Amino acid sequence: MSQVPQIKIPATYIRGGTSKGVFFRRQDLPESAQVAGAARDNILMRVIGSPDPYGKQTDGMGGATSSTSKTVILDKSSQPDHDVDYLFGQVAIDRAFVDWSGNCGNLTAAVGAFAISGGLVDAGRIPQNGVCVVRIWQANIKKTIIAHVPITNGEVQETGDFELDGVTFPAAEVQVEFMDPADGAGAMFPTGNLVDDLDVPGVGTFKATMINAGIPTIFLNAEEIGYNGTELQEAINGDSVALERFETIRAYGAVRMGLIKDISEAVARQHTPKVAFCAPAQNYVSSSGKQVTTDDIDVAVRALSMGKLHHAMMGTAAVAIGTAAAIPGTLVNMAAGGGERNAVTFGHPSGTLKVGAEAAQVDGEWTATKAIMSRSARVLMEGWVRIPGDSF
Repeated sequence: MSQVPQIKIPATYIRGGTSKGVFFRRQDLPESAQVAGAARDNILMRVIGSPDPYGKQTDGMGGATSSTSKTVILDKSSQPDHDVDYLFGQVAIDRAFVDWSGNCGNLTAAVGAFAISGGLVDAGRIPQNGVCVVRIWQANIKKTIIAHVPITNGEVQETGDFELDGVTFPAAEVQVEFMDPADGAGAMFPTGNLVDDLDVPGVGTFKATMINAGIPTIFLNAEEIGYNGTELQEAINGDSVALERFETIRAYGAVRMGLIKDISEAVARQHTPKVAFCAPAQNYVSSSGKQVTTDDIDVAVRALSMGKLHHAMMGTAAVAIGTAAAIPGTLVNMAAGGGERNAVTFGHPSGTLKVGAEAAQVDGEWTATKAIMSRSARVLMEGWVRIPGDSF
């Protein structure tokens, strides 16, 4: 039996928002993985523990959910007036695949802190006490994100009293601004409409708002697809028929949005687009037992990520929710009561989240200038990850 020694790679395991991921500095990766390609993908999959036919990722750092099967690579920015380049890889759990097609808004909350601690932000820009403004270039989607990271005694402050639904313990607040969050490569509403009739053969025809803001997202009316908008994970993730139905809707929506040319391509693009459904505000009990009332929220939203209902809300989907809510006539806006607004508080399975967004019409087309939300981040472990030397 041949024996291959393990190699070790400097890495940090961080919670950002309601997600967790393994963070690397590009310079610390093996040379073959410092550029895009099979070597990089293979290393990241082995670190996370994929592909795992058991769906558990026991032999890796992943946690067997879309929220915990994530990797981040940071480097000093190649862009003017930016501090750090942020590359996000969503690792599939049971298949050999890393999806580079979108951003992770939750882990964005940890990017600034890791960049500061990892020496990727010029020391002259870091105050002894106060807030360090980290200018992030999101390399997947080619967008600017601004993170406001608290600093105490010259170091990143991680502890605090900011509470985030979906995260058990309080931490320091990190405000994140997503600048010009709409897809720069095309219209924010790729079909040209605020609401479309989305025809899904074998499933039905549904009203849909398809938007590129934060992350490409397909919004549906909860009632139209047989839900009330207050569902928790077990109501959907244990229903294989429902999950297959959502995936079919996602595939046909991706074609309508111009993200793929044929529904067969959707299997290789699991991270985007997202599918979400919304409903008017109503009372419900969150997954932690917290009572959420109509006084707490403007609208109820549930979203799927990597084929499963998310336990809270993806940060990028929150940007899409906030942007859609700010535009009169979208399904999210109408579910929230209609009219103009620059902020919305929505209910998700773990509780509530407020997101601000600014949108305006320019030459007859809607555009978003900014979306803002508060998250938190905390280093869980740092040192090295080990993988067999023949993994790549």
